[in-house]
Amino acid sequence: MTNKIDREDMLALTRRMNVARSSFTRIAGCYVDKDGDFDGSFNVNFLKLSAAEKKKNIELAKVVPFAATNVNLKRYEFVDADRRPGTVWQLLMAIRECGLKNDALMDSFYDLVMENYKSRRPYAVYIFHDRYDIPAKAADKERLGESEAVFEYLICVICPLADEYEPGEPECGFLFPAYTDGGADLNHVAVFQKDADRPHLELVRSILRVK
Repeated sequence: MTNKIDREDMLALTRRMNVARSSFTRIAGCYVDKDGDFDGSFNVNFLKLSAAEKKKNIELAKVVPFAATNVNLKRYEFVDADRRPGTVWQLLMAIRECGLKNDALMDSFYDLVMENYKSRRPYAVYIFHDRYDIPAKAADKERLGESEAVFEYLICVICPLADEYEPGEPECGFLFPAYTDGGADLNHVAVFQKDADRPHLELVRSILRVK
């Protein structure tokens, strides 16, 4: 399997990322001050947000799959050793399975980010949970109508704060699991870097620990 990301796979996700069509179920996150210390968190049902809040948050999440594929958005692999108990992969799988509803798991992830992420200014970590009904398609790729599978996934973005508790444009983030050939690829993650020439390699090496 190639490590290249198919642009059409990403566009299939981003086409639904608007207030009218979004199927995000939940959003959680934390804030970190300029010294790297925890400065509060939240965890809410996405459907309970106002239309304006939904739009603002969807735009943040959309940055990841909409990024230039294989330039700003690259696929990395969790090898066998990375998928054992106690690994980041297991933590992400558990967060995905509970749909962000387990605060202890969320805190474990925030701690992992805060221990490793390098920033000289305050930042926010936002995580989105979604269930995408994958449309069934005929051999000629024409949509048949009824969905045949569900792609359950997480999008995480790390953003410098533009104002107090107000995230700016994401610096980096990821889509887990990767979406490949119209389905979940549990062995890979798609990692976003705003600046491909000066990436936050700590996200790849120290937080996600992928290759």
